[in-house]
Amino acid sequence: MPVGRSRPADAPRLWAIVGATGTGKSDLSLALASALAERGRNAEIVNADAMQLYRGMNIGTAKLPVAERCGVPHHLLDVCDVTDEAAVAWYQPEARAAISAIQSRGADAILVGGSGLYVSSVLFDFRFPPRDAGIRARLEAELDTVGAESLFTRLEQIDPRTAARVDPRNGRRIVRALEVLEQGGSTHGAALPEAPEPWQENTRVLGVDVDRAALVERLDRRVERMWSDGLVDEVSRLRDAGLEQGATARRAIGYAQALAQLNGDVTEAEAIARTQALTRRYARRQVSWFRRYAAVEWIDGGVTINPRSVSGFLL
Repeated sequence: MPVGRSRPADAPRLWAIVGATGTGKSDLSLALASALAERGRNAEIVNADAMQLYRGMNIGTAKLPVAERCGVPHHLLDVCDVTDEAAVAWYQPEARAAISAIQSRGADAILVGGSGLYVSSVLFDFRFPPRDAGIRARLEAELDTVGAESLFTRLEQIDPRTAARVDPRNGRRIVRALEVLEQGGSTHGAALPEAPEPWQENTRVLGVDVDRAALVERLDRRVERMWSDGLVDEVSRLRDAGLEQGATARRAIGYAQALAQLNGDVTEAEAIARTQALTRRYARRQVSWFRRYAAVEWIDGGVTINPRSVSGFLL
């Protein structure tokens, strides 16, 4: 069922396409834009993949090349340097501004990505607690020194409810929760509100679902292609641009492992295997996140996705 109440038939709509990495979200977004165009409606796409915000991070994020975007305008791709920290609190107003601008032109906006908190921050009534650069810098230094496990133990002691919702290996998320708590605030639980209100009433969420076994095989082959397509060379160039100084980009799956390979800490085979394992784990978390959306309409990503296959969702 669509999110929110009924709307005028000609009002610009917000669509969201969600799902695990490697399920075909980009293909679905282009198919949806084409199907809308066949009905006389323009559409533009807004990125909701946290790592695709970064310039130069192309191979490891499966960023759609300009030549393959079928002439559909894309927004919030390549807007950050790898030394920047693209936090979700920064992303939310940027994405909403892009969506509002698209709709002001009379077009539908299609939000596409698998970064659960980024997607949720746009779709639902999220308000983020304040940031403190000094506290965050100190906690990030601790993270580098003692590791995520130690900080996670501290979070469990201070805020067990949030700790239960945070991946113990996600150092950046743990740091953010501790940063908020040190300021005397309450965290957003690193999750959806209990009963989220939609940002826009005329929103529809399409999820792409792929059988777990098929997805694992697809993801493993995708990681192998990343290396054969030149990920290590891409990371080498990004290292020269300051990747290792970036708080966020350097920890991205695939990029951290390629950096370790370049630095001689692991072999290529080890880097690939670690990236495959982390990607599979990340996909499981994504599926769990989006399954909690009450109004998502699921599409089988194991079949061919084209304008005809999504036309039924436009009724």
